[in-house]
Amino acid sequence: MARELIAIVFAETALAELRIAGLSARERAIRIAGRVGASRVHLVGPGESERAAAFGELPADALVLAIDANQLVHTPLVAPLLARRDELPADGLAVAVGPDDVFAGACLATGRCARELVAARDHAWMATQPPTFAVRHGEIARHAIATPAERRAAHRMLYRILIKPQDNAITRYLYRPISFPLTRVLAWTPITPNQISYLVGVLVAIGCFLTAHRSMGMAIAGTATILAASYLDCCDGEIARIKLLSSKYGAWIDTVIDELSTIGYMVALGYHCHLAFGPGYLGALGWFGGRGPWLITAAACAVLYVWSMYIIYYNIIVAVGSANSQDYVGRFEVVPGAEPNTVRLRPASEVRPARQLPPGLHHAALYLSFMVRRDFIAWCAMGLALAHLTQVSFAIQVLGGVMIAPVLTLDHLRLRRQRRSIARAGQTVVA
Repeated sequence: MARELIAIVFAETALAELRIAGLSARERAIRIAGRVGASRVHLVGPGESERAAAFGELPADALVLAIDANQLVHTPLVAPLLARRDELPADGLAVAVGPDDVFAGACLATGRCARELVAARDHAWMATQPPTFAVRHGEIARHAIATPAERRAAHRMLYRILIKPQDNAITRYLYRPISFPLTRVLAWTPITPNQISYLVGVLVAIGCFLTAHRSMGMAIAGTATILAASYLDCCDGEIARIKLLSSKYGAWIDTVIDELSTIGYMVALGYHCHLAFGPGYLGALGWFGGRGPWLITAAACAVLYVWSMYIIYYNIIVAVGSANSQDYVGRFEVVPGAEPNTVRLRPASEVRPARQLPPGLHHAALYLSFMVRRDFIAWCAMGLALAHLTQVSFAIQVLGGVMIAPVLTLDHLRLRRQRRSIARAGQTVVA
Protein backbone atom coordinates (compact mmCIF):
# COMPACT_ATOMS: atom_id res chain seq x y z
CA MET A 1 0.00 0.00 0.00
CA ALA A 2 1.38 3.40 -0.98
CA ARG A 3 2.44 5.70 1.84
CA GLU A 4 0.57 8.95 2.33
CA LEU A 5 2.36 12.01 0.95
CA ILE A 6 1.95 15.17 3.02
CA ALA A 7 3.40 18.49 1.88
CA ILE A 8 4.57 21.52 3.80
CA VAL A 9 5.12 24.79 1.93
CA PHE A 10 7.38 27.35 3.59
CA ALA A 11 6.34 30.87 2.63
CA GLU A 12 7.57 33.00 5.49
CA THR A 13 8.96 35.99 3.56
CA ALA A 14 7.51 38.65 1.28
CA LEU A 15 9.18 36.90 -1.67
CA ALA A 16 6.53 34.16 -1.48
CA GLU A 17 3.86 36.71 -2.43
CA LEU A 18 5.66 37.93 -5.57
CA ARG A 19 3.85 36.95 -8.77
CA ILE A 20 5.65 35.28 -11.65
CA ALA A 21 3.56 34.72 -14.81
CA GLY A 22 0.40 35.68 -12.94
CA LEU A 23 0.87 33.31 -10.01
CA SER A 24 2.45 33.99 -6.62
CA ALA A 25 5.46 31.90 -5.65
CA ARG A 26 3.46 30.60 -2.68
CA GLU A 27 0.46 29.50 -4.76
CA ARG A 28 2.72 27.93 -7.37
CA ALA A 29 4.41 25.77 -4.72
CA ILE A 30 1.03 24.72 -3.32
CA ARG A 31 -0.19 23.69 -6.76
CA ILE A 32 2.99 21.74 -7.43
CA ALA A 33 2.57 19.82 -4.16
CA GLY A 34 -0.98 18.91 -5.16
CA ARG A 35 0.01 17.85 -8.66
CA VAL A 36 2.69 15.44 -7.44
CA GLY A 37 0.15 13.64 -5.25
CA ALA A 38 0.16 15.30 -1.81
CA SER A 39 -3.03 14.39 0.05
CA ARG A 40 -2.59 17.38 2.37
CA VAL A 41 -0.73 20.63 1.80
CA HIS A 42 0.12 22.75 4.86
CA LEU A 43 1.21 26.34 4.44
CA VAL A 44 3.71 27.88 6.83
CA GLY A 45 3.35 31.64 6.57
CA PRO A 46 5.10 34.55 8.34
CA GLY A 47 4.95 34.56 12.12
CA GLU A 48 3.70 31.00 12.52
CA SER A 49 5.54 29.12 15.26
CA GLU A 50 3.29 26.20 16.26
CA ARG A 51 3.63 24.36 12.96
CA ALA A 52 3.31 20.87 14.35
CA ALA A 53 -0.21 21.57 15.58
CA ALA A 54 -1.42 22.28 12.05
CA PHE A 55 -0.48 18.77 10.95
CA GLY A 56 -2.38 16.92 13.63
CA GLU A 57 -1.26 13.33 14.06
CA LEU A 58 1.44 12.47 11.53
CA PRO A 59 1.10 8.86 10.24
CA ALA A 60 4.12 6.78 11.23
CA ASP A 61 4.89 5.77 7.63
CA ALA A 62 4.04 9.12 6.03
CA LEU A 63 6.27 10.86 3.52
CA VAL A 64 6.65 14.60 4.12
CA LEU A 65 7.55 16.76 1.16
CA ALA A 66 8.83 20.25 2.01
CA ILE A 67 9.12 23.09 -0.52
CA ASP A 68 10.73 26.48 -0.04
CA ALA A 69 8.28 28.89 -1.70
CA ASN A 70 10.46 31.97 -1.18
CA GLN A 71 11.69 31.41 -4.74
CA LEU A 72 10.15 30.40 -8.06
CA VAL A 73 9.66 26.63 -8.08
CA HIS A 74 8.33 24.22 -10.68
CA THR A 75 7.54 20.50 -10.82
CA PRO A 76 11.04 19.29 -11.88
CA LEU A 77 12.32 20.47 -8.49
CA VAL A 78 10.40 17.78 -6.57
CA ALA A 79 9.64 15.12 -9.20
CA PRO A 80 13.15 13.55 -9.01
CA LEU A 81 12.80 13.31 -5.21
CA LEU A 82 9.53 11.42 -5.47
CA ALA A 83 10.97 9.12 -8.12
CA ARG A 84 13.37 7.82 -5.45
CA ARG A 85 10.93 7.65 -2.54
CA ASP A 86 11.27 3.87 -2.24
CA GLU A 87 15.00 4.24 -1.57
CA LEU A 88 14.43 6.18 1.65
CA PRO A 89 14.92 4.21 4.90
CA ALA A 90 12.49 4.38 7.82
CA ASP A 91 14.18 7.54 9.13
CA GLY A 92 15.48 9.17 5.97
CA LEU A 93 15.96 12.52 4.31
CA ALA A 94 16.43 13.16 0.58
CA VAL A 95 17.25 16.71 -0.49
CA ALA A 96 17.10 18.37 -3.88
CA VAL A 97 20.31 19.95 -5.13
CA GLY A 98 21.22 21.94 -8.21
CA PRO A 99 23.96 21.26 -10.77
CA ASP A 100 26.42 22.84 -8.31
CA ASP A 101 25.31 20.38 -5.59
CA VAL A 102 23.98 23.26 -3.47
CA PHE A 103 20.69 22.73 -1.62
CA ALA A 104 17.83 23.75 -3.94
CA GLY A 105 14.92 24.27 -1.53
CA ALA A 106 13.03 20.95 -1.36
CA CYS A 107 13.32 17.71 0.57
CA LEU A 108 11.48 14.45 1.21
CA ALA A 109 11.53 12.99 4.73
CA THR A 110 10.34 9.88 6.55
CA GLY A 111 10.04 8.79 10.20
CA ARG A 112 12.07 10.79 12.71
CA CYS A 113 13.29 13.18 10.02
CA ALA A 114 9.71 13.89 9.00
CA ARG A 115 8.69 14.65 12.58
CA GLU A 116 11.66 16.96 13.06
CA LEU A 117 10.87 18.71 9.78
CA VAL A 118 7.27 19.34 10.86
CA ALA A 119 8.37 20.66 14.25
CA ALA A 120 11.16 22.87 12.86
CA ARG A 121 10.89 26.62 13.24
CA ASP A 122 11.97 27.66 9.73
CA HIS A 123 12.78 26.21 6.33
CA ALA A 124 16.53 26.50 7.01
CA TRP A 125 16.20 23.12 8.78
CA MET A 126 16.19 21.41 5.37
CA ALA A 127 19.58 22.84 4.41
CA THR A 128 21.32 22.15 7.72
CA GLN A 129 20.48 18.46 8.25
CA PRO A 130 22.77 15.70 6.93
CA PRO A 131 20.77 13.99 4.16
CA THR A 132 20.51 10.29 3.46
CA PHE A 133 21.19 11.18 -0.15
CA ALA A 134 20.97 14.17 -2.49
CA VAL A 135 19.03 14.23 -5.76
CA ARG A 136 19.78 16.55 -8.70
CA HIS A 137 16.72 18.48 -9.77
CA GLY A 138 15.57 18.62 -13.38
CA GLU A 139 15.47 21.54 -15.80
CA ILE A 140 13.20 24.54 -15.25
CA ALA A 141 12.97 23.68 -11.56
CA ARG A 142 13.68 26.84 -9.56
CA HIS A 143 14.97 30.39 -9.75
CA ALA A 144 15.74 33.14 -7.27
CA ILE A 145 13.33 36.11 -7.35
CA ALA A 146 14.85 38.54 -4.86
CA THR A 147 15.81 41.25 -7.40
CA PRO A 148 14.08 42.65 -10.52
CA ALA A 149 16.79 41.06 -12.69
CA GLU A 150 16.22 37.67 -11.06
CA ARG A 151 12.48 37.98 -11.54
CA ARG A 152 12.91 38.75 -15.24
CA ALA A 153 15.22 35.75 -15.57
CA ALA A 154 12.68 33.61 -13.68
CA HIS A 155 9.99 34.61 -16.17
CA ARG A 156 12.23 33.67 -19.09
CA MET A 157 13.11 30.33 -17.53
CA LEU A 158 9.48 29.46 -16.80
CA TYR A 159 8.23 30.32 -20.28
CA ARG A 160 10.61 27.75 -21.74
CA ILE A 161 8.08 25.07 -20.75
CA LEU A 162 5.72 26.36 -23.45
CA ILE A 163 7.70 24.59 -26.16
CA LYS A 164 6.04 21.20 -26.70
CA PRO A 165 7.90 18.17 -28.08
CA GLN A 166 5.10 17.72 -30.65
CA ASP A 167 5.60 21.21 -32.10
CA ASN A 168 6.53 21.16 -35.77
CA ALA A 169 8.08 23.94 -37.85
CA ILE A 170 4.67 25.44 -38.72
CA THR A 171 3.69 25.67 -35.06
CA ARG A 172 7.09 26.88 -33.95
CA TYR A 173 7.53 29.66 -36.52
CA LEU A 174 3.96 30.66 -37.45
CA TYR A 175 1.95 30.11 -34.27
CA ARG A 176 4.14 30.35 -31.18
CA PRO A 177 5.57 33.83 -32.03
CA ILE A 178 2.01 35.19 -31.81
CA SER A 179 0.51 32.92 -29.14
CA PHE A 180 3.42 33.44 -26.71
CA PRO A 181 2.90 37.21 -26.29
CA LEU A 182 -0.85 36.66 -26.01
CA THR A 183 -0.30 34.01 -23.34
CA ARG A 184 2.01 36.36 -21.42
CA VAL A 185 -0.87 38.85 -21.23
CA LEU A 186 -3.61 36.31 -20.44
CA ALA A 187 -1.51 34.67 -17.71
CA TRP A 188 -1.94 37.80 -15.57
CA THR A 189 -5.73 37.65 -15.81
CA PRO A 190 -8.16 35.33 -13.99
CA ILE A 191 -9.13 33.71 -17.31
CA THR A 192 -8.77 29.91 -17.09
CA PRO A 193 -7.60 27.55 -19.85
CA ASN A 194 -11.07 25.98 -20.06
CA GLN A 195 -12.67 29.40 -20.55
CA ILE A 196 -10.27 29.99 -23.44
CA SER A 197 -11.28 26.63 -24.94
CA TYR A 198 -14.96 27.63 -24.72
CA LEU A 199 -14.15 30.94 -26.42
CA VAL A 200 -12.33 29.06 -29.17
CA GLY A 201 -15.48 26.96 -29.67
CA VAL A 202 -17.61 30.09 -29.97
CA LEU A 203 -15.21 31.65 -32.49
CA VAL A 204 -15.20 28.45 -34.55
CA ALA A 205 -19.01 28.40 -34.57
CA ILE A 206 -19.06 32.03 -35.75
CA GLY A 207 -16.44 31.23 -38.39
CA CYS A 208 -18.45 28.28 -39.70
CA PHE A 209 -21.61 30.40 -39.80
CA LEU A 210 -19.86 33.13 -41.80
CA THR A 211 -18.27 30.60 -44.16
CA ALA A 212 -21.61 28.95 -44.97
CA HIS A 213 -22.74 31.84 -47.20
CA ARG A 214 -22.63 32.38 -50.92
CA SER A 215 -20.54 35.54 -50.66
CA MET A 216 -16.80 35.00 -51.10
CA GLY A 217 -16.21 37.88 -48.69
CA MET A 218 -18.19 36.09 -46.00
CA ALA A 219 -16.25 32.88 -46.64
CA ILE A 220 -12.98 34.80 -46.28
CA ALA A 221 -14.20 36.40 -43.04
CA GLY A 222 -15.26 33.01 -41.70
CA THR A 223 -11.95 31.41 -42.60
CA ALA A 224 -10.07 34.30 -40.98
CA THR A 225 -12.15 33.87 -37.81
CA ILE A 226 -11.30 30.19 -37.64
CA LEU A 227 -7.62 30.97 -38.24
CA ALA A 228 -7.72 33.48 -35.36
CA ALA A 229 -9.39 30.81 -33.19
CA SER A 230 -6.51 28.43 -33.97
CA TYR A 231 -4.06 30.98 -32.54
CA LEU A 232 -6.15 31.43 -29.42
CA ASP A 233 -6.37 27.65 -29.18
CA CYS A 234 -2.60 27.56 -28.56
CA CYS A 235 -3.04 29.76 -25.48
CA ASP A 236 -5.21 27.42 -23.40
CA GLY A 237 -2.52 24.75 -23.19
CA GLU A 238 0.22 27.33 -22.67
CA ILE A 239 -1.60 28.94 -19.74
CA ALA A 240 -2.42 25.52 -18.29
CA ARG A 241 1.28 24.62 -18.25
CA ILE A 242 2.44 28.01 -16.96
CA LYS A 243 -0.15 28.23 -14.15
CA LEU A 244 -0.26 24.49 -13.35
CA LEU A 245 -3.91 24.19 -14.33
CA SER A 246 -3.67 21.19 -16.66
CA SER A 247 -6.48 18.68 -16.23
CA LYS A 248 -7.91 15.65 -17.99
CA TYR A 249 -11.17 17.51 -18.53
CA GLY A 250 -9.37 20.51 -20.03
CA ALA A 251 -7.40 18.29 -22.37
CA TRP A 252 -10.61 16.62 -23.54
CA ILE A 253 -12.38 19.95 -24.08
CA ASP A 254 -9.44 21.19 -26.14
CA THR A 255 -9.11 18.12 -28.35
CA VAL A 256 -12.89 17.71 -28.90
CA ILE A 257 -13.24 21.35 -29.97
CA ASP A 258 -10.28 20.90 -32.33
CA GLU A 259 -11.84 17.89 -34.02
CA LEU A 260 -15.33 19.42 -34.23
CA SER A 261 -13.88 22.59 -35.72
CA THR A 262 -12.31 20.54 -38.52
CA ILE A 263 -15.62 18.84 -39.33
CA GLY A 264 -17.67 22.02 -38.93
CA TYR A 265 -15.47 24.07 -41.25
CA MET A 266 -15.42 21.36 -43.90
CA VAL A 267 -19.23 21.13 -43.87
CA ALA A 268 -19.59 24.93 -43.89
CA LEU A 269 -17.19 25.14 -46.82
CA GLY A 270 -19.18 22.51 -48.70
CA TYR A 271 -22.39 24.49 -48.15
CA HIS A 272 -20.63 27.66 -49.33
CA CYS A 273 -19.52 25.89 -52.52
CA HIS A 274 -23.07 24.59 -53.01
CA LEU A 275 -24.40 28.18 -52.91
CA ALA A 276 -21.52 29.86 -54.75
CA PHE A 277 -20.86 27.36 -57.55
CA GLY A 278 -23.93 25.15 -57.73
CA PRO A 279 -24.14 21.60 -59.10
CA GLY A 280 -23.45 22.84 -62.64
CA TYR A 281 -19.85 23.65 -61.69
CA LEU A 282 -19.02 19.96 -62.01
CA GLY A 283 -20.04 20.00 -65.65
CA ALA A 284 -20.41 16.73 -67.46
CA LEU A 285 -19.59 14.73 -64.36
CA GLY A 286 -23.08 15.45 -63.06
CA TRP A 287 -22.49 13.77 -59.71
CA PHE A 288 -25.62 12.19 -58.30
CA GLY A 289 -27.68 13.53 -61.20
CA GLY A 290 -26.98 17.13 -60.18
CA ARG A 291 -28.77 16.74 -56.85
CA GLY A 292 -26.51 18.74 -54.57
CA PRO A 293 -23.10 17.09 -55.13
CA TRP A 294 -21.38 19.55 -52.79
CA LEU A 295 -23.75 18.74 -49.93
CA ILE A 296 -23.65 15.00 -50.49
CA THR A 297 -19.86 15.05 -50.62
CA ALA A 298 -19.68 17.15 -47.43
CA ALA A 299 -22.05 14.79 -45.62
CA ALA A 300 -20.16 11.68 -46.72
CA CYS A 301 -16.84 13.22 -45.72
CA ALA A 302 -18.27 14.28 -42.34
CA VAL A 303 -19.10 10.61 -41.71
CA LEU A 304 -15.49 9.68 -42.53
CA TYR A 305 -14.20 12.38 -40.17
CA VAL A 306 -16.47 11.20 -37.34
CA TRP A 307 -15.32 7.62 -37.90
CA SER A 308 -11.69 8.79 -37.80
CA MET A 309 -12.39 10.68 -34.56
CA TYR A 310 -13.82 7.53 -33.00
CA ILE A 311 -10.70 5.56 -33.96
CA ILE A 312 -8.36 8.24 -32.60
CA TYR A 313 -10.24 8.50 -29.29
CA TYR A 314 -10.44 4.73 -28.91
CA ASN A 315 -6.70 4.57 -29.49
CA ILE A 316 -5.67 7.28 -27.02
CA ILE A 317 -8.15 6.24 -24.32
CA VAL A 318 -7.85 2.46 -24.44
CA ALA A 319 -4.26 1.95 -25.56
CA VAL A 320 -2.31 5.17 -24.90
CA GLY A 321 -4.10 6.43 -21.79
CA SER A 322 -4.11 10.05 -22.93
CA ALA A 323 -6.54 12.86 -23.69
CA ASN A 324 -4.40 14.43 -26.41
CA SER A 325 -5.08 13.38 -30.00
CA GLN A 326 -1.43 14.20 -30.82
CA ASP A 327 -0.48 11.14 -28.75
CA TYR A 328 -2.11 8.77 -31.26
CA VAL A 329 0.00 5.66 -31.91
CA GLY A 330 -0.39 3.67 -35.11
CA ARG A 331 1.28 0.42 -34.07
CA PHE A 332 1.75 -1.27 -30.73
CA GLU A 333 3.78 -4.19 -29.49
CA VAL A 334 2.82 -6.41 -26.57
CA VAL A 335 5.30 -6.53 -23.67
CA PRO A 336 5.07 -8.25 -20.26
CA GLY A 337 3.46 -6.30 -17.43
CA ALA A 338 4.80 -5.87 -13.90
CA GLU A 339 2.34 -8.39 -12.42
CA PRO A 340 1.90 -12.05 -13.38
CA ASN A 341 -0.42 -12.72 -16.31
CA THR A 342 -0.47 -9.04 -17.34
CA VAL A 343 0.82 -7.33 -20.47
CA ARG A 344 1.27 -3.76 -21.67
CA LEU A 345 0.84 -2.16 -25.07
CA ARG A 346 3.69 0.13 -26.00
CA PRO A 347 4.41 2.00 -29.24
CA ALA A 348 6.16 -0.27 -31.70
CA SER A 349 9.83 0.54 -32.24
CA GLU A 350 10.58 2.46 -35.38
CA VAL A 351 12.35 0.60 -38.16
CA ARG A 352 14.97 2.97 -39.57
CA PRO A 353 16.21 2.61 -43.16
CA ALA A 354 19.68 1.17 -43.57
CA ARG A 355 20.71 4.21 -45.63
CA GLN A 356 19.84 7.86 -45.09
CA LEU A 357 17.47 9.34 -47.67
CA PRO A 358 18.96 11.85 -50.11
CA PRO A 359 18.74 15.41 -48.68
CA GLY A 360 15.96 16.43 -51.07
CA LEU A 361 13.76 13.44 -50.27
CA HIS A 362 14.54 13.69 -46.56
CA HIS A 363 13.28 17.31 -46.39
CA ALA A 364 10.27 16.49 -48.58
CA ALA A 365 9.25 13.65 -46.25
CA LEU A 366 9.77 15.85 -43.20
CA TYR A 367 7.69 18.79 -44.40
CA LEU A 368 5.00 16.62 -46.01
CA SER A 369 4.21 15.34 -42.51
CA PHE A 370 3.74 18.97 -41.41
CA MET A 371 1.30 19.66 -44.25
CA VAL A 372 -1.31 17.21 -42.95
CA ARG A 373 -1.43 18.95 -39.57
CA ARG A 374 -4.36 21.18 -38.61
CA ASP A 375 -2.18 24.24 -38.10
CA PHE A 376 -0.91 24.11 -41.70
CA ILE A 377 -4.37 23.38 -43.10
CA ALA A 378 -5.75 26.51 -41.38
CA TRP A 379 -3.20 28.71 -43.12
CA CYS A 380 -3.66 26.89 -46.43
CA ALA A 381 -7.44 27.42 -46.23
CA MET A 382 -6.89 31.13 -45.58
CA GLY A 383 -4.63 31.49 -48.61
CA LEU A 384 -7.05 29.65 -50.88
CA ALA A 385 -10.00 31.70 -49.61
CA LEU A 386 -8.14 34.95 -50.34
CA ALA A 387 -7.43 33.61 -53.84
CA HIS A 388 -11.18 32.85 -54.24
CA LEU A 389 -10.40 29.14 -54.50
CA THR A 390 -12.68 27.88 -51.77
CA GLN A 391 -13.67 24.95 -53.97
CA VAL A 392 -10.03 23.84 -54.02
CA SER A 393 -9.85 24.18 -50.24
CA PHE A 394 -12.96 22.03 -49.91
CA ALA A 395 -11.53 19.42 -52.28
CA ILE A 396 -8.29 19.24 -50.28
CA GLN A 397 -10.16 18.71 -47.01
CA VAL A 398 -12.35 16.03 -48.57
CA LEU A 399 -9.28 14.33 -50.00
CA GLY A 400 -7.61 14.44 -46.58
CA GLY A 401 -10.61 12.73 -44.98
CA VAL A 402 -10.76 10.09 -47.73
CA MET A 403 -7.04 9.33 -47.42
CA ILE A 404 -6.71 9.26 -43.64
CA ALA A 405 -9.80 7.14 -42.84
CA PRO A 406 -8.50 3.89 -44.45
CA VAL A 407 -5.11 4.26 -42.75
CA LEU A 408 -6.71 4.78 -39.35
CA THR A 409 -9.13 1.92 -39.98
CA LEU A 410 -6.26 -0.50 -40.62
CA ASP A 411 -4.56 0.67 -37.42
CA HIS A 412 -7.83 0.20 -35.53
CA LEU A 413 -8.40 -3.33 -36.82
CA ARG A 414 -4.82 -4.25 -35.92
CA LEU A 415 -5.28 -2.90 -32.37
CA ARG A 416 -8.59 -4.75 -31.97
CA ARG A 417 -6.97 -8.01 -33.09
CA GLN A 418 -4.16 -7.52 -30.57
CA ARG A 419 -6.59 -6.95 -27.73
CA ARG A 420 -8.70 -10.00 -28.72
CA SER A 421 -5.57 -12.18 -28.83
CA ILE A 422 -4.58 -10.99 -25.37
CA ALA A 423 -8.07 -11.71 -24.02
CA ARG A 424 -8.11 -15.22 -25.56
CA ALA A 425 -4.78 -15.93 -23.87
CA GLY A 426 -6.40 -15.09 -20.53
CA GLN A 427 -4.14 -12.09 -19.95
CA THR A 428 -5.00 -8.58 -18.78
CA VAL A 429 -3.85 -5.37 -20.40
CA VAL A 430 -2.53 -2.84 -17.88
CA ALA A 431 -1.52 0.78 -18.38
